[in-house]
Amino acid sequence: MRLLYSKPSPYSSKVRMSAHLCGLALDCVPTDTGAEGDDLLSTNPLGKIPALELDDGSVLYDSRVICEYFDRASGNLLIPQTLEGWTICKRIEALADGLTEAVMATLYEVRYRPEEKRHQPWVDKQWRRAHRGLDALEADVANLPEAPSLAHFAVASDLGWIHLRYPGAFEEKNPGLVRWLDGFYAANLAYADLKPVA
Repeated sequence: MRLLYSKPSPYSSKVRMSAHLCGLALDCVPTDTGAEGDDLLSTNPLGKIPALELDDGSVLYDSRVICEYFDRASGNLLIPQTLEGWTICKRIEALADGLTEAVMATLYEVRYRPEEKRHQPWVDKQWRRAHRGLDALEADVANLPEAPSLAHFAVASDLGWIHLRYPGAFEEKNPGLVRWLDGFYAANLAYADLKPVA
């Protein structure tokens, strides 16, 4: 399988971690979404990563869909199958990804809008969303079992991206997340090389 990805992307990181757990080999192709190259657009018409080309030539996009595919392809190694386990895992994934989307919106406001068109109240609202999400996530990670799952990978990847782009944004206010992240990588060294990096 061929994965179009970017090393800094938290969603690419989540997918790569998930594939590793499921024992699925990926041909990882670094991809610049800003260039809107033919390879990317023929794989994902939305021009977003991660995008996965399967062995039969069909394609999947959106990290949640790709990870669901990995879970089914591996006989459910990634997502708990009990109702309670599934609920906790998917809720935490949605929370981690959602708060990261809010932080990404603040980055894009600065990166892509001219200064005179930036709207600080909107940026402030995104940070309020993110900080509420981080507070909830700090409480939620206590419910995660020791064995890694999709929820672990979402949290590790999303926190890794926030730390990469906005160092100090959560570390002082949410020390429980820092402890969790350090503990996750200490117990799962194989995933440290898959976290978001510049």
